Parts: sequence; structure tokens; C-alpha cells
Amino acid sequence: MAAVDAVPTAQVAASEPLDAILAKPLYRMHPVEAGRYIAWAHDAEPDLRKRIAAIARKNLGQPYRLNLLGEFPYQVHDDLPMFSLDHSDCVVFAEHTYAMALSQSWEEFFWMLQRIRYRDGVVGVATRNHYTEMDWNVANRWLVTDVSAELAGPDGPAYTMTIDRARFLKTRHHTDASFPVETSRQAYVPKDRVAVIAGQLREGDLVNVISTRGGQYWASHVGLVVLGADGQRHFLHSSDPQVREETFESFIARAAAREERNRQAGKNGQVLAGFKFLRLNDDVTVPPMAPQPRPGHPAGA
Repeated sequence: MAAVDAVPTAQVAASEPLDAILAKPLYRMHPVEAGRYIAWAHDAEPDLRKRIAAIARKNLGQPYRLNLLGEFPYQVHDDLPMFSLDHSDCVVFAEHTYAMALSQSWEEFFWMLQRIRYRDGVVGVATRNHYTEMDWNVANRWLVTDVSAELAGPDGPAYTMTIDRARFLKTRHHTDASFPVETSRQAYVPKDRVAVIAGQLREGDLVNVISTRGGQYWASHVGLVVLGADGQRHFLHSSDPQVREETFESFIARAAAREERNRQAGKNGQVLAGFKFLRLNDDVTVPPMAPQPRPGHPAGA
């Protein structure tokens, strides 16, 4: 006997009463139902920031699973699909939430998801925004703007990051591509100053969690800023075991407890250094999707 909350077939989903769809969490929806919810949410909440928060909360409790998405069937270097409703990792959660909030239908959501996930929207493992600070944040400047240096102040900390995309693609994805090694300087807000600047954060802003280990710094996690009932800034994100909403104070305390467990166990685990914050742009203008070139032929051929 099928579970009561099992995802329905497309035929059942198409005829499901809207009230029944709205009563479900997103991760229990069929894509047909999700498309109907996306259309409803766009009309029900015209404020983009509030719509982002509402859609994100619609996935509270969504199970966490790392390495969910790939380019299949567009590319066959792996067999991972191009979207996931039933599970998320931190990046998948943020991308899906933004894409749904910017869309009015399932078709537009799927288009928007690829526009966010890939440079110029060109689908491929070599054009995927793999590195948070130097790929995702840069490629999506039309959506969010890094305000970390402004929030941290003139004496705020920064770290140098060097990435070798060609090496990463070859070792992780068995893909040959030509990219120069790139170095960048990244500002961040130290964890002990988050409470001071929290009032400047706005609903729908993107959060990069900055960790360090062995002298290296990187964005180890991402999530979204939402407002609590009292206006307190909360961190809504996907992490093991499921999507959760908590205060920044709670997140920092949990990180400290994990670091203490690692210390007692003699493990060289990552340590929370602080956060980068990216402001959701007030006027989001979505760039066009670059046309997909014919595989194996020059562009335009």
C-alpha cells in the first residue's frame, strides 16, 4: 500500500486541488505540483525577498544529500540529474529557491536554474559554477552583490584564494578544459562580529560560510538570510540531516561544539572563521541565456 505522502504521478498531480498542493512541503511535490505552487507563490507574494523566504521555508525538513546534481542527460560524464526536489545539499537548496522565486512556471524555473548554475547559462561540467567565491558569486552578480568588505569595515579580514579549474575538472570530472590558474582576495566578516552587523542583513541575502584549515580559507557552506517573527536575522540552509532554520548564534555555537569534539579526538577538522554576505539586488534583471553551441562545431556553425 502506497504511503499517504508519496509523490503522485503526473496525471494525479495535474488534477490535485490547489489547497492540497499548498498543504505539502515542496520536497513531497511532483514537478507538476511544484510548477503550480511556483505560479501561485508568484501571484500570492509580489515581494521577491518575502517570496524567497516563503519558498525556502516550504522546504524545511527536506532531507540532505551531498553531490545530488550533474548534467545528465545533457552530458554523460556522470548519471546525476539536473534538478532535485526530494533532497538538497546547501548549493542545490539556494539555487532552487532563487530559481523558483524568480519564476512563474515549472518551465521558467528549470530555465532559471540553469541560468544561475552555469556561466552564461551554458550547460556543461566545464561551465558549472564550481567555486563559490570565484565562480558562483561572480557569475551571478546580476542576482547578488558581495557586501562583505562593506560590512566588515576597512580593517576587516580577507584571505587569498587560488584556484586551478583545469586541474579540478581533470581530477574530479575526467574532463579536459583550458583555464588559467586564478588568484583572488576575498573579504569576510569574522564570526565574532556577525551579531554587530546582523541588523544590516536583509531577507533573501546569500550567506557563504567561511571555514579554515591548515592556513587555507574557503566557502564551505551556503544558505539564505530570513527574518524571524521578531525581526531577528535567521540562517536558513540545507545541512545534514535536513533543511533547517536557526539563528546565527546557534549556527556558530554548533560549529564551536563540533570543533571542540574534533580537538578532543585529535582530528584536524575545519574551523569556522566567519561569513561572506551577498546582498540580493533590489532590481534583479535576468540576463539572457547564451545560446548552446552545436557540440563539436564552432559557435554559429
